[in-house]
Amino acid sequence: MLDVVRATGSPPVAEAANVRRSHPLSGLVGLMSRLAGTRIGLVGLVTVGWLSLAALLAPWLPLHDPFDLMMEHRLEPPGSSFLLGTDEMGRDILARLVWGARGSLMIGVLTVAIGLSGGLFVGILSGYYSGTLVESVLLGLMDIFAAIPLLVWAIAIVGIFGTGPVQLGPLLLPNEAKIILLVGLLFIPGLARVAHGLALAEAKADYVAARRLQGAGAWSIMTSDILPNILSPIFVQASVLIGIGIIIEASLSFIGLGVQPPTPSWGGMLADARSLAFSDEWWVATWPGLAIFLAVIGFNLIGDALRTVLDPRRRDGGAAL
Repeated sequence: MLDVVRATGSPPVAEAANVRRSHPLSGLVGLMSRLAGTRIGLVGLVTVGWLSLAALLAPWLPLHDPFDLMMEHRLEPPGSSFLLGTDEMGRDILARLVWGARGSLMIGVLTVAIGLSGGLFVGILSGYYSGTLVESVLLGLMDIFAAIPLLVWAIAIVGIFGTGPVQLGPLLLPNEAKIILLVGLLFIPGLARVAHGLALAEAKADYVAARRLQGAGAWSIMTSDILPNILSPIFVQASVLIGIGIIIEASLSFIGLGVQPPTPSWGGMLADARSLAFSDEWWVATWPGLAIFLAVIGFNLIGDALRTVLDPRRRDGGAAL
């Protein structure tokens, strides 16, 4: 009888400890393959892929110099010489759009990378130490920063520090780096809240308790067990935040607090075209606005597709959205 009880009893501690452990890379590869299998995911990947490819290959593409002032071609409409036309100073709009994509996409991705790093650290730490002073202090700080909208924070802080370089210890940060650091820090509270909820559920799971019984330390459990199991939902939020980062950068550039002229920027191009928005030179404002729209909608579609493939109720669905 004793043998039967042992055979049908709870699994060994080692098995329980390994039941939820997963490899981040293999999970990411599987997630991307499922993402490409949805219609909205494929559209989002193609849109973002083309924009990213154009931005990466900008120095080698057969384009006009984005800084070249050709006043003899001022406000020339789209045609064979200038596919998307020229602006008030005779600069090629296509070249400026492609080079502006480098800054916009870089700022969007790097701000989310900073937000992910800080948000995951705060969220996992507060979730693991749920019910302690650590959780109360960290979540209290996140609530303070999250009480004010992101764009208001960005305008206020950039307005205080100005648009010039900022000395940060031995480092001299240019305006673009300052925007990346600022917006990245502002992304931390939202991502920390999401990570906290996920980490809180994982910290109460049986496999974490089994790992503690094995003698694993808190840092090992947080990084090797909890972190890989919460990355997929976090990527959903991160993909949407990239689009928000692009909008914040464009908004700051539009009001003169972002990327400074003559460096191409989608928001700066829209600001230059304000006086022509309702004139016959429709192309000057249309193309940078369309670029921002495509970038944001591309990342949003990726986020929606990620949410679809990660929903347990729809994993086994027949038709891909």
